[in-house]
Amino acid sequence: MNKTKSLNVLKMIGLMVLDIITLILLAGVACIIVRVDFNHLLESMLKLKWILLVAIVLLVGLFLVTGVYSSYLKYLGVKDAVKISIVVATVMSIVVILAGIINGIPVIWAIAYSILSLLVILLIRFIPRAWHLFFGKGKNNKKQRAIIIGAGQAGNQLVEEIQSSSKINLIPVCILDDNENKIGLNIHGVKIVGKTKEVEKFVSIYKPDQIIIAIPSEEKKKISELIKTCQKTGVKVRTLPSIHELIKGETMISAIREVSVVDLLGREETKVNLKEIMTYIEDQVVMVTGGGGSIGSELCRQIAKRNPKKLIILDIYENTTYEIAQELQRRCPTLNLEVLIASIRDQKRINDIFEKYRPNIVFHAAAHKHVPLMETSPNEAVKNNVGGTLNVATAADKFGVKRFVMISTDKAVNPTNIMGATKRICEMIIQQMNKKSNTEFVAVRFGNVLGSNGSVIPLFKKQIAEGGPVTVTHKDITRFFMTIPEAVSLVLQAGAYAKGGEIFILDMGKPVRIYDMAENLIKLSGYEPNKDIMIEVTGLRPGEKLYEELLMAEEGLKETANKRIHIGKPIELDEEKLFMNIDELLLEAYKETDKMKDLVKELVPTYVIDRRN
Repeated sequence: MNKTKSLNVLKMIGLMVLDIITLILLAGVACIIVRVDFNHLLESMLKLKWILLVAIVLLVGLFLVTGVYSSYLKYLGVKDAVKISIVVATVMSIVVILAGIINGIPVIWAIAYSILSLLVILLIRFIPRAWHLFFGKGKNNKKQRAIIIGAGQAGNQLVEEIQSSSKINLIPVCILDDNENKIGLNIHGVKIVGKTKEVEKFVSIYKPDQIIIAIPSEEKKKISELIKTCQKTGVKVRTLPSIHELIKGETMISAIREVSVVDLLGREETKVNLKEIMTYIEDQVVMVTGGGGSIGSELCRQIAKRNPKKLIILDIYENTTYEIAQELQRRCPTLNLEVLIASIRDQKRINDIFEKYRPNIVFHAAAHKHVPLMETSPNEAVKNNVGGTLNVATAADKFGVKRFVMISTDKAVNPTNIMGATKRICEMIIQQMNKKSNTEFVAVRFGNVLGSNGSVIPLFKKQIAEGGPVTVTHKDITRFFMTIPEAVSLVLQAGAYAKGGEIFILDMGKPVRIYDMAENLIKLSGYEPNKDIMIEVTGLRPGEKLYEELLMAEEGLKETANKRIHIGKPIELDEEKLFMNIDELLLEAYKETDKMKDLVKELVPTYVIDRRN
């Protein structure tokens, strides 16, 4: 037995001895209180001893069984008090019954004895906690002052954890809650002073170092509004994640995190029917092209959890592909994983892979996606996006793939850049292939993905870390945003809904102004925009437009079972002419023509060429 265990055993024995002494002494105190006839009582001393013996054996035994002696006295809470009270009340009920049965023992003595025992036993255990709270945590002026928003279960637990630990560098100074019935009440001695809309007023009164939003069950839109209100105070804002994230079993303190830009989007994440996804992926050979990218790698993570027969990751870039492969092997050691390095431009290699592995489902995420880079290399956009998609789709048809889901973009709608225009051609390929194939070909169209490679958030964070400036191309530019898990959820559920030929579109709420996002990110980093960190407007880049669209004018919307996933109606095209034009386009791309954008426009009439490049 090590030193710590020995010390714990000694503490338990000490508490037992203290309980036994307490029960014996209180028997005498109860006699004094109820003025028992001592002469009569002394004659029945033997009977009283038996009652005390029963009380001692039962109390000590039940405390051992229920783990009361194992409790850490310094951190006792309400649950511990209830447990102790139930045990003591049970034992003392038996004492009262025995007193009524045994002649010469007044029941009034037993009742007084029971009440005293409960109070003193609780007092013994809560003295260390009280001492710790008032004297054991050091001076409060060394701790950061925090306003807690939310007087519900999460707020209550958070305040209790903060007060219980000497290692938490926080002191709650007040609580805000919108429930009028709670205002004026206390939680663990911390007063609920007012409503959340009054946060600026109470910040000026209590001078907090930070505000903690402890309302994990609240909807995203209200949390977003509340964060923006709190940001006006200039005080650092932190929050608890959603209730779904808290189910992981983290303590409230460990769950507190910095407010992220995701919190400011102001909408709920799209939920999917996991049962539907499981049904069509389980026991299937699934291929993900571009599996090392942001979307592709998250697809692989989610698919790996759905018990595929085999998961094939295909990508041209070694580093990220190796990383996701290593991660999946650690997390899912029983996963049947195949990792292939290949270019989707290489038709023979793609055909060989499909012939060998015979995938049932293909998620096609491989593409060139960076708008400015593709503007200066349009031929490469055509070779990779158009030629690569044609190669993979043709192989899928040839080798009997059941479902083919292509990742598209909102930039494919009325495109102003070559990347978007090539993705529109890819959508056209998918819809036309579906007409003549047994494979169910579909595309999934969504906006910008927060945190993906090349997205605006990592760039802003890097610029802030370097001291600025944060660069925005236009003050009024807006974009649709979604999280990576959201994007992948849409892609996976689109596969479940697929009947062939659809373009699935996510309702992503309102578009977000990039300038506002830059300001918020600077504030979340603890700086003041255009004072500590400057925001510089650089002008629209080639191929960039002020706002994106998710639907073309000629496309109608059809609702799915998931109310936030819609289907765009297929547009009628001349199939023979389309594929003939694509063949000519690819020939010109490999000839390195300087007229690529004009040639693409012939295929995509809605493409508006940016002539600045």
